[in-house]
Order: sequence, then C-alpha cells, then structure tokens
Amino acid sequence: MEASVSAALSVSALAMAVIFTVLTLLIFTIKALVKLIPYKAPPAPPARKASASSAAPGQDDQVAAITASLAAHMGKRPDEFRIVNIQSR
Repeated sequence: MEASVSAALSVSALAMAVIFTVLTLLIFTIKALVKLIPYKAPPAPPARKASASSAAPGQDDQVAAITASLAAHMGKRPDEFRIVNIQSR
C-alpha cells in the first residue's frame, strides 16, 4: 500500500509542477504580447441626436399601444403610469 501512496504523491507533484510551469509560461507570453502589441481603443460611435419632446407623427399610436400592453401585462389601469420617452435603435 505504501508504494501506491508514494507513487500517487509523486504523480500529483509532477502534475502540479507541469501545471504551474505552463501557467507561468502563459503569464510571461501574455505580458510580452501586451508590450509588443498594445491595445488600441475602437473609435467612439457617433453621438445620436437627442430628440426634444416633439413626437413623430405616428409615435402617438405607438405610445398608446405600448401603454395598453404594459397595463394589461402589469394588471394596472393605463392612467396609473405614463411613458415619458421611447428610443428606437
């Protein structure tokens, strides 16, 4: 039984040594790549125009439909809440 315990310990020690060696190599590889190829941030997306409270011609129907569906889903009356802003993507 002692031979198998010592064999198990030696295999475990060898496996841990291999794992930590590979992790150390990965750390140094990543650090070298960061130095050689620096990160460049992507350009910022263009800013959207913020629309004032003036609604589009067909937006009143959309607001009414959204309000009605939310009221039905939440089990409340439509006059209990108000949709202030709708943004399309």
